[in-house]
Amino acid sequence: MKLSDVVAFVGHQVHVCRYREAGTLLDWMGTDLRGKKVLDVAGGDGYWAGQTRKRGAFAVSIDLARGKMEYGRTLAHAPALIECDALKLPFQDGSFDAILSVCAIEHFDDGGTSLDEMSRVLKPGGQIFMSADVLSRADAWPKLRDAHKAKYHVQHTYTHESLAKLMDARGLDLVRHSYQFRTAAAERLYLSLSAYGGKVGFNAAAPLAPLVAAADAKAPNERGSIVLVQARKRG
Repeated sequence: MKLSDVVAFVGHQVHVCRYREAGTLLDWMGTDLRGKKVLDVAGGDGYWAGQTRKRGAFAVSIDLARGKMEYGRTLAHAPALIECDALKLPFQDGSFDAILSVCAIEHFDDGGTSLDEMSRVLKPGGQIFMSADVLSRADAWPKLRDAHKAKYHVQHTYTHESLAKLMDARGLDLVRHSYQFRTAAAERLYLSLSAYGGKVGFNAAAPLAPLVAAADAKAPNERGSIVLVQARKRG
């Protein structure tokens, strides 16, 4: 394994939430993606799109971060990496069987336009697997909330209900959803790591991931820091 792959593995999978977040979306997508065309919207270095390629997909990752994509091209399972705007995708209608997007929509000025584009390039019957910031209790800790939003350029937050409404208007039906960091303690941990720990903090807190998952399993699936959704385009 190349050094770049080791670094990418640590960055993406040794993490208090990203492995469970993206891993769940990939589990929903399925283990056999042979013959499927998958688009990762705002995929950065393309690591997670590369995981769909390992499952047999023809994978494409788009982003505007050229440096991340240049790094991504060095990975063993690099997808096709295209520099473009998520609000104006350079693909024909119905080009993809599935779309992946890991905590990206909250950073867009216009989440509705990004969903317009995702729906447009998705085949009828195709599915979207995405996550978004919710920050259900963030108002309880305004300093942490504001620090998180400023640090990660969070423009909007979403619940599964608000995403379902946006998707319904674009011919997409919500299939299922799941919240992560569901308890107040877990959500405060997420915001504290975000505000004060950054990437290093999220990586260092990776041993806490099983505890957060266990707490989530006992809490109602109603709110949290991150929401995961699966939706299908009407045929």
